[in-house]
Amino acid sequence: MIRFIFQLIAGVASLWLADKFVSGVDFTGEIKYLISAGVVLGTINHFIKPLLKLITLPLRVLTFGLFGLIINIATVWAVDILFPELIIKGLIPLLLTTLIVWAVSFLLGLIPQNKS
Repeated sequence: MIRFIFQLIAGVASLWLADKFVSGVDFTGEIKYLISAGVVLGTINHFIKPLLKLITLPLRVLTFGLFGLIINIATVWAVDILFPELIIKGLIPLLLTTLIVWAVSFLLGLIPQNKS
């Protein structure tokens, strides 16, 4: 449960960081839509992404893990499609946003979690 909450926080924080620091990423709505988009991104990363990784395991093995980047890009792109307030213009801003999402999720995953 704590891991899921961290994924939600990572989704919101990474979209906010991408909006502030990546040119070509704009969020034109209210903050509640940014939080909603981040929650959806965190939910996709927590529930759907592991299934996609399992299904595409042969492709990830053949490409030495690089297909995992395609999965990450697809999840960010899905959130971009679902939320018209989030505007990502081009492939480079999409890639940079994906890297921010990965980095924030990785850093939040390093926080020790009690399993008591």
